[in-house]
This record gives sequence, C-alpha cells and structure tokens, in this order.
Amino acid sequence: MLLAACASRPPVAADVATFIVVRHAEKVDASRDPALGAAGHARARALAQRLDGTPLVAAYATEFKRTGQTLAPTVQARGLATTAYAASEPAAEFAARLRAAHPRGTVLVAGHSNTVPGIVAALCGCIVAPMPDHEYDRLSIIHVAADGPPRLAVERYGDPTP
Repeated sequence: MLLAACASRPPVAADVATFIVVRHAEKVDASRDPALGAAGHARARALAQRLDGTPLVAAYATEFKRTGQTLAPTVQARGLATTAYAASEPAAEFAARLRAAHPRGTVLVAGHSNTVPGIVAALCGCIVAPMPDHEYDRLSIIHVAADGPPRLAVERYGDPTP
C-alpha cells in the first residue's frame, strides 16, 4: 500500500485557473481586419494540436477575424463557443474579468501583438517582454492558484517565427 501511494500522481488542485494567451496567427495582409493567410491557418491547426487533450472551459477572441480564426480549430474540436471581447479593453480590466469569471479551469485567449503582453502581465502580475510584430509563436501559460502567486511559463508552438 505504501508503494502504491508513492506511485500515485499528486491530486490536481481544484482551485487553479490556467490562462493560455496567444497572439493571432499570421494574417493574409496588413488591412484593418484581414483573415489568416495559409501560414496562419497552419499555425491555428498547430495550436489545436498543441492543446489536444487540454480541457478548456472557455475561449476568448477579439472582434477581429484573425483572432477568432486562430482559435477556430481548437474550439471547434471541443464544441466550444468563442466569446468576443474588445481589443481596446484595458488589459487590467479584461484580466480581472477573466479571473472573476473563471476561478478554475483552463481558458484560451487570443489577442494582438500590442495587447497580449499587457494581458499576460495583468494576469500574472509580472513583467512581460514586448511582442514584436513578426512574432506569432509565443504561448503564454499563466497558472493562478488560490494559495500562491501566479506562475508564468512561456512556450513556443508551430513553426518558429524569426
């Protein structure tokens, strides 16, 4: 019995919220509301593959086509709806709203190069590097537990961007 206890995995805390924040994938052009290009659709599929097996409780994307299209393969595979939020909403307000609405579970958020660092910083209470316009592969994971400070992990997904 002692050996079985040592071999078991630690329980997953029920009071942990995880926020996964990405920038939209590569767009077809520089117009105001472009769709994703071929590389962007490939990256959206790579995101779905990277998150395969990750249970999501919600997904958020701005009002622009490219953010919703970035999340589409992931949310469609789970039968989830994407909730729209205004790209102009202050990061601190949006982060507070996310934390209040989702005290547990995993939430996926898509934003823009000029909004993602602020959202991540507001969620983790930490300093986050700016996101250059050519960066599309950053995946920020913020774990928020009730009994400790938030933790940030930054990973990459899909084809590397320069």
